[in-house]
Amino acid sequence: MIQGKWFSPGAPLSEDALTVRRAVFGRGEDALDAESWSAVVYLEGTPAAAGRIWWKDDAFWLGDIGVLESLRGRKLGDLVLRLLLFKAQSHAARQVCLFSPVSLTGFFTRLGFRPSDAEPSPAGLVYLCISGQDIDLDTCKNCGKTSCPNRKE
Repeated sequence: MIQGKWFSPGAPLSEDALTVRRAVFGRGEDALDAESWSAVVYLEGTPAAAGRIWWKDDAFWLGDIGVLESLRGRKLGDLVLRLLLFKAQSHAARQVCLFSPVSLTGFFTRLGFRPSDAEPSPAGLVYLCISGQDIDLDTCKNCGKTSCPNRKE
């Protein structure tokens, strides 16, 4: 079973979120945790993926989106990204931004993020943004299945 769980700003960051962050990014807690919503996705009760969202400079920012290496390829990263975008959308986001490694830009652009020059990017990273009005979480939109009961023709 796959489950998602939110951890609110100001609350102690869950060890589950830190487990994923340490395994994927090699680091633990930081000052940003106190102002971030963190999402953790569990697979069979075990933390498998995590990410966070925070408000800064008139935009929502995403970061530390990662999936444990042994569990990649199961669309858990996609689920974390959609959870974070849903949180932004539910707070009437005008813009959502992030810095992405060059190798992962396709992961974000397929959901509508676009490169921007509005912010200088650190080496090896690309500054990506999506307008709040362009967030589309409809998973059926580009699905090729024709016999799905969720499909609205």
